[in-house]
Amino acid sequence: MPLRLDASAADFEARFQAYLDTGRDDEQRVDAAVTEIIARVRSQGDAALLDYTKRFDRLDLVASQLRVGADEVAAAVEACPPDVRAAIDFAATRIESFHRRQLPEGYSYEDGVGNRLGLRWTAVAGAGLYVPGGLAAYPSSVLMNAIPGKVAGVGRLVMVVPTPDGKLNPAVLAAAQRAGVDEIYRVGGAQAVAALAYGTATIRPVDVIVGPGNAYVATAKRMVFGQVGIDSVAGPSEILVVSDAASDPAWIAIDLLSQAEHDPMARSVLITNDAAFADKVAVEVDRALKTLPRAAIAGASWRDHGAIITVPDFDAAVPVIDRIAPEHLELALDDPHALGAKIRNAGAIFLGRHSPEAVGDYVAGPNHVLPTSGAARYASGLGVLDFMKRTTLIDCSAEGIAAIGPSALALAEAEGLGAHARSVAVRLGKNQ
Repeated sequence: MPLRLDASAADFEARFQAYLDTGRDDEQRVDAAVTEIIARVRSQGDAALLDYTKRFDRLDLVASQLRVGADEVAAAVEACPPDVRAAIDFAATRIESFHRRQLPEGYSYEDGVGNRLGLRWTAVAGAGLYVPGGLAAYPSSVLMNAIPGKVAGVGRLVMVVPTPDGKLNPAVLAAAQRAGVDEIYRVGGAQAVAALAYGTATIRPVDVIVGPGNAYVATAKRMVFGQVGIDSVAGPSEILVVSDAASDPAWIAIDLLSQAEHDPMARSVLITNDAAFADKVAVEVDRALKTLPRAAIAGASWRDHGAIITVPDFDAAVPVIDRIAPEHLELALDDPHALGAKIRNAGAIFLGRHSPEAVGDYVAGPNHVLPTSGAARYASGLGVLDFMKRTTLIDCSAEGIAAIGPSALALAEAEGLGAHARSVAVRLGKNQ
């Protein structure tokens, strides 16, 4: 049974904090293994990739087979059912439309004393896209990872995807082709992250690595950060649904399970102001679990990490929501915008009873790669800016340096940095 909490109860704070503190990841457990994997890939390159691929994916390859060929991609696209190809194209068009609106503009201005200052945005040269390929195949993740990079102007998009027993999902390759992925490699896990970061004879290194994965992938991304940029260190999926009794409890139940079915460690939470409605949702969850294909996974998630929290009113829900800082937040209310405006911490907010989180996973347009494990307190979902960097521009004239240089000289001398001071002073015609 999921945890039941009452925000009005005397013991709520202690029990709620204990729930938040419950660990749902295995990073510490896998640290040593990932450290070894990264070291081997750095020292042995392709040989390490081939060994790990044989060991973990039961796939015996030679180096020339790591890359998925254009003929394989074409065959996969042809094998992909027409309705799935059409859905991929439909989703890609909407995702691209949303992300094009994120493109930033640089600026340049004259400061009034003869200097020109500015800022420009530049895409990274190469980006690595990690696409899960273990328990399920996710063409939607291909689109969500690749399209923002393509919109940003990244010159080289490199996808890595594990292929257990050599199986490549046609829809994944169709999505990669539609999104404009340049290179695809049949390798996954921490070893794929290491190859993207440091390079091998077959896989040239990239500048940024994005995309979700298991605990090994998340830990590897954390460890290679600094060598490359990363989007975030993703944990198990999360959904928080806020609903009153006017919602259909069966709708809310299946929304909660839509994330629970991803992973036994996923977290699904219901917040409501009506205890009787909470009971109805719990009954509907149990009923839905009897027919779901991934009932074992969803059931374990709901049993071990689910929660139902009753609040006296929805204003009281705001601090609870912000402390959870959920990856996905559904507001199934008559006036969701009023409550939504009060929420500070959420990866994505779904407003109203007809905005299920699942539509955001596929075709709404905003990205479904979102901050987890409370990271929505300080982080955002994947977007165009994750593939870009800012460069500032300073163009001083002789008159301009004369106007601002004396203050720079004073600060350099105050900090005891003689070369700094002299660098400015010589341009002011002063001997140091």
